[in-house]
Amino acid sequence: RRRHTRYISVTGVQTCALPILWMATLTMAATWIDGGYLLGTAEGVFTSLASGWQGGVCFGLSLVLGGVIFARRMRKLEYVTLIDPLVARFGRRWSAVLALPAMLGELLWSAELLVAVGATFGVILGVDLTAAILISAAVVTAYTVLGGMWSVGYTDTVQFLLIPIGLLLALPFALSAAGGLDSCWQEYVRDQGTAAALFPPFLPDGFWTAPRIVSWWDVSIMLVLGGIPWNCYFQRIQSCQSPTKAQWHSIVAGVVTMAMTVPPILLGLAAFGYHGWSAEAAEQLRDAPSMALPLLLQQATPALVASVGLAAIVGAVTSSFSASILSAGSMVSWNVVRGLLVPDISTVAMRRTIRVTIVVLGALAVMLALRVQSVQQLWFLTSDLVFVLLFPQLLYAVFDPRANRTGSMAAFCVSLVLRLGAGEELLGLPRFVDYDQLLGRVLPEGAGLWFDPAGDVTLFPVRTFAALVGMVLLPTVSRLTARWDPPRPLPRPPRD
Repeated sequence: RRRHTRYISVTGVQTCALPILWMATLTMAATWIDGGYLLGTAEGVFTSLASGWQGGVCFGLSLVLGGVIFARRMRKLEYVTLIDPLVARFGRRWSAVLALPAMLGELLWSAELLVAVGATFGVILGVDLTAAILISAAVVTAYTVLGGMWSVGYTDTVQFLLIPIGLLLALPFALSAAGGLDSCWQEYVRDQGTAAALFPPFLPDGFWTAPRIVSWWDVSIMLVLGGIPWNCYFQRIQSCQSPTKAQWHSIVAGVVTMAMTVPPILLGLAAFGYHGWSAEAAEQLRDAPSMALPLLLQQATPALVASVGLAAIVGAVTSSFSASILSAGSMVSWNVVRGLLVPDISTVAMRRTIRVTIVVLGALAVMLALRVQSVQQLWFLTSDLVFVLLFPQLLYAVFDPRANRTGSMAAFCVSLVLRLGAGEELLGLPRFVDYDQLLGRVLPEGAGLWFDPAGDVTLFPVRTFAALVGMVLLPTVSRLTARWDPPRPLPRPPRD
């Protein structure tokens, strides 16, 4: 308890305790309402309407589901980080390995946020995306090092004051410049065809081939369940005053998150139907669809309205970037440095470790952001490995008293191989498992349907498949090996 209190006093993770109810709810919703949420939703509309709302609604559902299933129990057990229940159930050394995908997820998310804020600052300051990313990273990393969790809480609050005002103020001007909502919608339906459907159809129809339909549901499941096992989310859970309040804050925040998809979707439709682009903006939009929203605000709305709208995007990005790198720094300091390397680390050394980690993670996020300049792709990739590798681990660590380390290791390793076997273009990982060929042996008529040669990617639902295999293996292997690897009990929740 002494070390727990000392750690919190250093990082401000729990005892900043957000006593104002609306501030706690807004901070929880800010887990996913970030720049990637806004720019990625508008960018997704250019592909299909179902892809446009998919991220925001699914992440909102993840907050609702996280509140119903995890929030109350995690807050009651007073865990400091996401990795703590894994440490209690599977041991410190193996949990340090499990922390790697959690930190990688935070790193990818930070990179996505840098692309979003870089695109916005690029429009505001008139600089290219690379320079904007570098400037943004330097500014946000600096105030996160100085402000800690309080910087997250205050920027979350400012963010939610700016987003409704900025986007709702810009919406009528943008739609009017594009000819009105009816005109935008008619043009969208005419040009997009079946891609303008709100949901994928049950049967293949034009744009929606069978693999695309299955892939859409695969990604949706990944976003809903993969949006739960995030340390930055559970930091906000621990900041609530009680387990009951943590649960309800998460549920209400999920509803708010889903509702907030409407403005960026409508602005994405306005950007699709707007024909007044300058030659430079049209070229930028072709090269980087992620800049659709800031470019629309700049060129289709009055200067003052554009400034408020762009400020809303910047506020959304900065608060989430702070939370992300602070979250990763917390896991490094608490679960790796204190948990494995230096158990008796001093308060001063802990603070120094967190600050150095934040700077290093900020630099790594810059490298990723410069390599992959698509907001929506990075936004979705953040939940990919987290869903496949961490969701089964967290679920059984918290709720299955018979889960053990051997079962955890078997599930993790098999799921990792299955997921990496499909390759990952964004990270330059080649595929080494031909799911299309394997399906062709079972279903000969389906051969060739589950591979996209243009993108060199599989359309097989590999994320859901790999996660399901892990969810079956972990409890099964745990029970088969219980005699020589007894499960470890979780600590009893403290009395209220």
